[in-house]
Amino acid sequence: MESYAPLSNETWDNFSNLCKVRTLKKGALLYEAGKHPKSFAFVVKGLVRGYVINEQGQEYNKNFFVEGQFPGSMTALLTSQPSRLAFETVEDSLLVEIDFAGFRQLLFSNNELMKYQIIYLEKNWLLHKDAREIELVQDNATLRYQQFTSEFPNLADRLPLYQIASHLGVTPTQLSRIRKSLNNEK
Repeated sequence: MESYAPLSNETWDNFSNLCKVRTLKKGALLYEAGKHPKSFAFVVKGLVRGYVINEQGQEYNKNFFVEGQFPGSMTALLTSQPSRLAFETVEDSLLVEIDFAGFRQLLFSNNELMKYQIIYLEKNWLLHKDAREIELVQDNATLRYQQFTSEFPNLADRLPLYQIASHLGVTPTQLSRIRKSLNNEK
């Protein structure tokens, strides 16, 4: 967190009182779709995916969260609505779960934490979301895969191909063809 904005020991103490450590095995649900979340998490070690399932039972991976990132349904937390997303561990994971109501209260009373939140959101949500939306509507599947492996070089080896395909909006067969074509070009 300090890579975004410095936090005093007092802020860290207040923040740590809102946190609890959780260890989850691969395939465990961190947050369930259709439920009202009360917290969000920080990935210390491991990998979490945020996904939705459509009426036909097909999964779409919206986001992957690696070490140093915060999985959780911010939309559900901010609107007090059930989450449309489920969050599942892709690997055995060590997480810090953060009480959302307490975090919001601390956030609005602490300028250091407020500065951190603004910088974090700008870099990780606004800029990333804008690029992702443009990528999905304008780029072909091969370019989306190349951008994914460029932006997340370590994830290609940590994720099953069907999950990458779901994130890119292609079938696993299409992704296999794309990978084969790119390997033949080398």
